[in-house]
Amino acid sequence: MRLENLVSKHILKKKMDTETCILTRRSIRKFKKVGVDMEKIGKIIEAGRAAPSSGNLQNWLFILVDDPGKKKAITEACFGQDWMQTAPLLIVVCAKPTEAQRFYGIRGERLYTIQNCAAAAENMLLMAHDQGLGACWVGAFDEEKVRDIIGLFKEGRPQIILAVGYADEDPLAPLKLKFDNVAYWNKWWGRIKDINVFMGYNTAAKIRRLVDAGKSALEKARKKIQK
Repeated sequence: MRLENLVSKHILKKKMDTETCILTRRSIRKFKKVGVDMEKIGKIIEAGRAAPSSGNLQNWLFILVDDPGKKKAITEACFGQDWMQTAPLLIVVCAKPTEAQRFYGIRGERLYTIQNCAAAAENMLLMAHDQGLGACWVGAFDEEKVRDIIGLFKEGRPQIILAVGYADEDPLAPLKLKFDNVAYWNKWWGRIKDINVFMGYNTAAKIRRLVDAGKSALEKARKKIQK
């Protein structure tokens, strides 16, 4: 069996189901002073490699940074987001725009490249959560400074920085827009009929999950208030 197939099968041995992974992921900005196992880092990178990309170009690079001096410099380039220094690992997701421009012109350079890197970054966030780690997507930084810190070639563009480590906080679930405020049928403002059926609210399992999630959120809120 090819190595790529073995790796894919290894990655599919998940610790949580997909729905749970997506719905329980949180942005973590406080980390424990514990290093991250290389095996878990490898799984995170493999998840990024598995992301879809325009024409399967895979025009991305992942620069892993754990050097304290470089992390400090990157933090300063991120407009003083000091919390990033508590993360044992920073992953700089970089783009190679010229590769997309060669095939898709200006749209490939300015849009497809960003979409490709974003897809890879989200995959990595979910895999980090699946591995029991916390992570946060950082998009506010001085691109030129970050490029210099990691020694990236001139045409490369840092797109996203992921701070990764073991979470030292348990954030509450953020408020989200209602389903029928973001999804429509056939056209703008085309309402979805029988929204409760569409969302599965009429099933006992769904109701049970909603109740459990509500209880969990209330318990977290109580602990935060006490603290």
